[in-house]
Amino acid sequence: MDATHRTSAYKPALAWFAALGTLWVFVLVTLGAFTTSIGAGMAFLDWPLSNGSLNPKGWLTEPDKFAEHSHRLSASVMSTVTIILAIWLWRTEARRWLRRLAWFAVGLVLAQALVGGLRVLCDRLQIEMVDTSLGRLFAMLHACLAQLFICTLLALATACSRPWIEGRSRGDTSTLRRTGLVCCGLLFLQLAIAAIMRHSFAGLAIPYFPTSTPDGHLLPEAWNFRVGINFAHRVMAMVLTIALGWFAIRLWTSRAASLAMRCGASILVCLVALQITLGAQIIWTSRNAVMTTGHVLVGALTLATTFWITWLAHRDVVEARANP
Repeated sequence: MDATHRTSAYKPALAWFAALGTLWVFVLVTLGAFTTSIGAGMAFLDWPLSNGSLNPKGWLTEPDKFAEHSHRLSASVMSTVTIILAIWLWRTEARRWLRRLAWFAVGLVLAQALVGGLRVLCDRLQIEMVDTSLGRLFAMLHACLAQLFICTLLALATACSRPWIEGRSRGDTSTLRRTGLVCCGLLFLQLAIAAIMRHSFAGLAIPYFPTSTPDGHLLPEAWNFRVGINFAHRVMAMVLTIALGWFAIRLWTSRAASLAMRCGASILVCLVALQITLGAQIIWTSRNAVMTTGHVLVGALTLATTFWITWLAHRDVVEARANP
């Protein structure tokens, strides 16, 4: 594509397409979370087709098949949207870093599809050392890659928006950038722990909340891998509550924070409160599928909100270092 036809100006159609694509990823996450919550990840034993068909028998009437096949179809839509977005940016966008980021997103979505397929195809291969199947290890990786993909799409959509392109510097955001990066790192770690816990069937390894025993003790009475990963998830939840609360306070009191960032801080606090409530409900309802799905979705939204705020704080740095 001739560079003279590219521009870094705001493109409304492109911006809306990127935004809608980012919204679709949360549909995909919800379907994936519901599939896992009801144990339907192996509703079909083949891939990329489902029982050898794009329209397998019973998928509209049987809950497990509906969940898994809907997830696969929504993933196909997501892959198509990501490829279209990358081509669109490559043809029209002057910012080289943004074009490269779009192709990175394509690589991610294709890798995610492959890992999802390996989760199905390798489920029969048992790994005795860790007492799980190779397919379940791929499922854990699949869950972690999903979070990275969300952040990548969100970065693309934000960089295509009018406020990013036409915005002006509000001052030194270095403190907000550092705090935001720490929070994003902690959230990625927590979501990785959650993926391991979920695919190790450890969600109810500690069946009490907020304590760990019926006698009210904070520490479990007996330990094994499942109890340990469950307890680690709880400890990280406490750490994140403090860290994200501190991040929100810094955003509310910083003169360099924009109105959007401050509103994002308020949303973040609400998401943390909702996430704790849903986590408790999972225990109290013996892992109700709706509560579990909501918990996974709100976790993804919490990471997305934190990353979005942090990405906004990096706007001036990113644009200053860019080489169109």
